[in-house]
Amino acid sequence: MLGEQHREVQDAVRRFATEVIRPVAAELDETERFPAEIYRQMAELGLFGITVPAELGGAGMDVLSYAVVMEELSKGYASVADQCGLLELIGTLFTRYGTDAQRQRWLGPALRAELRPAYAITEADAGTDVSGIRTTATRVPGGWRLDGGKLWIHNAPVCDFAVVLARTDKAAGHRGMSIFIVDAASPGFSRGAKEHKMGQRGSPVGALHFDGVELPEDALLGPEGRGFHIMMSVLEKGRVGIAALAVGIAQAGLEAALAQAKQRRQFGQPIAEFQGLQWLLADMAKDIQAARLLTWDAAVKLENGDPGANMACSMAKCMAGDVAVARSADAVQVFGGTGYVKGYEVERLYRDAKICQIYEGTNQIQRTIIARELLKGNAS
Repeated sequence: MLGEQHREVQDAVRRFATEVIRPVAAELDETERFPAEIYRQMAELGLFGITVPAELGGAGMDVLSYAVVMEELSKGYASVADQCGLLELIGTLFTRYGTDAQRQRWLGPALRAELRPAYAITEADAGTDVSGIRTTATRVPGGWRLDGGKLWIHNAPVCDFAVVLARTDKAAGHRGMSIFIVDAASPGFSRGAKEHKMGQRGSPVGALHFDGVELPEDALLGPEGRGFHIMMSVLEKGRVGIAALAVGIAQAGLEAALAQAKQRRQFGQPIAEFQGLQWLLADMAKDIQAARLLTWDAAVKLENGDPGANMACSMAKCMAGDVAVARSADAVQVFGGTGYVKGYEVERLYRDAKICQIYEGTNQIQRTIIARELLKGNAS
């Protein structure tokens, strides 16, 4: 399925992840530090905005290339891959719906790592159910007034601007939401404390608060009242990204487990010689490959505008997330007590994997989407 260009990208990102990201992954996990130096290097290598057209500052590649990049970055450290995924969603929004002025002001600098974005949807009562958002944007002379807050937002502690979904018409349901670009330097914009997460600790998460933030007319991104539909449309690509990230975590666990199985000896022989462990490794490998192929299939369908792309993206995200959790647990099992000790890679991978079943739409909602598409007759 991968062409020559995909494999060239795969090799280049794999080297970057091996030489630059993986050596500092343990330190980033321990300190919860945002890797600003890696962030800048990723921009220099063109790893932000993989599918954004080259004339807008992106790499101009396809969705399958994005999946390949996300997997390889995640094998180095999933928190770094998260940054690539965030820029991909932001880049997709600006590419499809931004004005030339908005792209010049926000998108270009973001892709060059001169500005750090946040993608702000989630609220206390609006996680999986986005229709429950309460943040409001009210028309005022010359623009808008933004009030409310967001929770669990990636990059909230370090962002320079946020793309915010807000309610602009309380009576219009899904059609009463719009998207706004909010400068973090605006009066009334503030941040909550950085959250201390179980895993992916190098990717900062926190709350954003909007207390009468005044926004100009051109802060509106895309048509008024279409914010919900716009945000949901780009989440399909987000699910491909998270699926690939999950595959990367699982693959890193498999590679660590293989090395350990060959090295560790019990009863006078490497534990790799025991059939029970061989079968465990085989199950890890086949499940990871199945998740990878589902992810690539979803990427191709999304790129081609296939009617089955929505279901394919949910299948990939759901399966890859489950595989990452189950098979990273198996990697810990291969290491035995050592794998349970903080500081070992497989222990971190196990913690990093869990969020893959939760963010970008829980795996429960992915199953609901899959069932809905099946019942509509979209079975392929």
